Amino acid sequence: MQAAHESIVLLKNENKLLPIEKNTVKTIAIIGPNAKEETSLLSRYGPTHTHVITVYDGIKNALPGSVNVLYALGCTHTDKNFPASDIEDFPLTTEENAMLDEAVATANKADMIILSVGDNEKTIGETHSRLDLKLPGRQELLVERIAALKKPTVLILTGGRPVTINFANKNVPAIVESWYLGEYSGKAIADVLFGDYNPSGKLPAPFPKYVGQIPLSFPMKPSADGRGDANVSGFLYPFGYGLSYTTFIYSDIKIDTSALKTKNEIGVSFNLKNTGDRSGVEVVQLYVHQKISSVTTYVKKLRGFDRIELAPQQEKEVKIILPKDAFSLYNQEMKRVVEPGTFEIMIGSSSEHIQLTKDIKL
Repeated sequence: MQAAHESIVLLKNENKLLPIEKNTVKTIAIIGPNAKEETSLLSRYGPTHTHVITVYDGIKNALPGSVNVLYALGCTHTDKNFPASDIEDFPLTTEENAMLDEAVATANKADMIILSVGDNEKTIGETHSRLDLKLPGRQELLVERIAALKKPTVLILTGGRPVTINFANKNVPAIVESWYLGEYSGKAIADVLFGDYNPSGKLPAPFPKYVGQIPLSFPMKPSADGRGDANVSGFLYPFGYGLSYTTFIYSDIKIDTSALKTKNEIGVSFNLKNTGDRSGVEVVQLYVHQKISSVTTYVKKLRGFDRIELAPQQEKEVKIILPKDAFSLYNQEMKRVVEPGTFEIMIGSSSEHIQLTKDIKL
């Protein structure tokens, strides 16, 4: 349960739609191919006879009996032409159209909609490479039709890789990335949706905007981020990104080099304050960049992080110890060395949300 809780990443929360107040919802619709999915959540690497709490069961069990819970499949994980449908459009079958219509009709009866989409064992895993990073099958169309209702909607992604959810990012108010959480999937997701657990997960891989940006990744070398039109360059969600139900302020960065000669380490400290009205965990991240070097280095590289739990309005001094190797590089002779120069220390909540910076000369 702890692993499941800490793995969930809140990607979007427009107008604080989440967490959901259980007592204010009269009818909720749970829609999508992953709502009652169970098999793929276990994977062939773990126990195959363990009971999985599905997304549907987790949400339904968390709600009071007075709430009316509706369900519709909407579409299957893949269409009959998959994976060719990754690169070519095929007309909807009569059955597919009927399933989509049923989902829209069901969603239209609800005060709130939970869309549970993503991958299963047929779309991700070894020997299951994709030609695209969009939602497989008719799931993109399902998201578009549900979003057109303009109702409070939460998109739950389940899978093992980044997805290019550009439409959802613009048109769905709340998005949660759950990955594969195992047997407690539904319970952990429900805890986040209803505020019993404040999400703290951060992305271990960035989400691109479209598959043509690959090999765009993190960390990156200078000018490797595909800069151009702001609408199509850069990441949809950067490395280390993840929201919380509370807010944090970073301040007062300090660097201590007194132990550099005796212990080959440098201390970085700063203050972190929870400025919200609920307890939360912030995963603080420390990045390093050498400004001038004999070889090209990364724009920034993660060199330290920590999980800091704070009560409402609590402030704490955070200390991260960097070994001297954190400033090293491989030179032209492929020897690992620390070259003298100026290094930029960056503290932030993600690789692109840097809150504090300070230079140090070594």
